Amino acid sequence: MAWSLIHAAWLHYILAIINAHDWTMRYVTTFATEIFSLLNSIIYFHKAIQELERAHDTLSFAAFLYAVIGAVGTMLLAIFLSTAESWKPLFHRYIRMGLTEYAAAISIIIFIGMPHIGELAHLDKMTLPVSSSFKPTSPDRDKFFVEFWTLPVGWVFAAIVPGIIITILFFFDHEVSSIICTIDRYGTRKPGGFAWDIILLGTTTALCGILGIPPANGLLPQAPLHSESLMHSEREQRTVITDGEEKVETHEVKRVYEQRWSSFLHAGAILLFVSPPFMKVLGLTPTSVLAGLFMFMGEQSLSVK
Repeated sequence: MAWSLIHAAWLHYILAIINAHDWTMRYVTTFATEIFSLLNSIIYFHKAIQELERAHDTLSFAAFLYAVIGAVGTMLLAIFLSTAESWKPLFHRYIRMGLTEYAAAISIIIFIGMPHIGELAHLDKMTLPVSSSFKPTSPDRDKFFVEFWTLPVGWVFAAIVPGIIITILFFFDHEVSSIICTIDRYGTRKPGGFAWDIILLGTTTALCGILGIPPANGLLPQAPLHSESLMHSEREQRTVITDGEEKVETHEVKRVYEQRWSSFLHAGAILLFVSPPFMKVLGLTPTSVLAGLFMFMGEQSLSVK
């Protein structure tokens, strides 16, 4: 896997250097992006069902029934809180915005704590597996870095084929995400830095290969949700001439204002919770809550199409 991802990295660099984004934006239509996003949403629902199937095979019947309730409850509570911005005049505007933007996080925290209350505490639980120490989880590895340099030369060249496949998938996924989150209704000013995104994606892909972990890529169904959360409505006055008379008309304009602080803080929180002391907290998360999160993400992706 390491060499496949390393080959994918330099192929990403080539795509960035020749600015392949220019011609893909011409031929990838909105219909193609919506169909691809629909596929990803279906995959989320399928993953949620798989998690519940594992719970059915592992847990007692009573615990499985609660797992279903926990999954559906996580999804429904998150969907309910995501509509908080329309609750006016209930709560202050910033409180409603916070409930809307962190609906999933609030729902997850509530349903992580729910199984520890009352009679539910006696049910057997299926939680996320976590490592107890800072080392690779695979029993076959004692180092974080993969010794990719020991692979025979023939296999190094053979790894180019899966590297090409990974590059095509990642590049198309990135292009679709870019198109979805910069469509006309968001009023974004499309920057000229898409090539830098591809270079960064290639670099992180190579690092994942060297570390022996699955390559990380964009969360495509969430791309439009990112733009939705940053979209603000403004009223603009325009002077128009009608029948020789000047009139002032008021129009509602929607714009997306990008910011970096929330992404930076989220990344910091992720790094914090993959460290040994806080990783145990993740181990308290029932897999049913994860299934509920998958269903919520799939539903939210479909709701903005």
